[in-house]
Amino acid sequence: MSSARRRRERVLEQLTELRELPIGGAPAAAFKERLRAELLSGALDPEPEPAGPAHRRRRPRRRPLLSQLSAVGLAAALMVSSFATYQAVPGDSLYPLKRAAETTLVHLSSDDAQRGERELDSAQTRAREVASLLGSSADGPLVKKTLKDMEESTRAGISRLERTEPRSPKIKKFAQEQEEAVKPMLQELDEDQLAQAEGYLDYIEGLAAPE
Repeated sequence: MSSARRRRERVLEQLTELRELPIGGAPAAAFKERLRAELLSGALDPEPEPAGPAHRRRRPRRRPLLSQLSAVGLAAALMVSSFATYQAVPGDSLYPLKRAAETTLVHLSSDDAQRGERELDSAQTRAREVASLLGSSADGPLVKKTLKDMEESTRAGISRLERTEPRSPKIKKFAQEQEEAVKPMLQELDEDQLAQAEGYLDYIEGLAAPE
């Protein structure tokens, strides 16, 4: 595997780990320490010298200190920005970036089964966002839109998994978890939102039903 591909895979792993944090949560200390070590290691590694007689006796060049610090600072800033983005909820200025990052993760999936799983991850994220919006001053249209997006992601993910893994236990597990997440919200929804949520529950209850 090329170094560029390894770096891309590592970034995807880090973004996925950030994505799985609860809204309002913070990265674990171990994650932050590991990320710091990786950033420093990547920034301070010497650049490889071309092979050949003319270069054998030359000492490896290191990047100038300012360049090293700039690389570390930029990488750290990007990861902090990523964390802030993944904590965004509908209505926040960073929320469109969060959705774009989710779409990118889906598109970079290795196969249709993984795409389906990531679509379902997005649906679970939408459920958490609805819970965080309830009771806020802007919960009306945002809740309705987020419920709609939750159902669209669910149907897309289930469709992919049913094509690739028709009897996958992941489908039933997802449906059970979503039911547990959505049902407690019902009493806080208005009439239109309640109709949306109940229609969604009818759909996923069929997925969780025993065979």
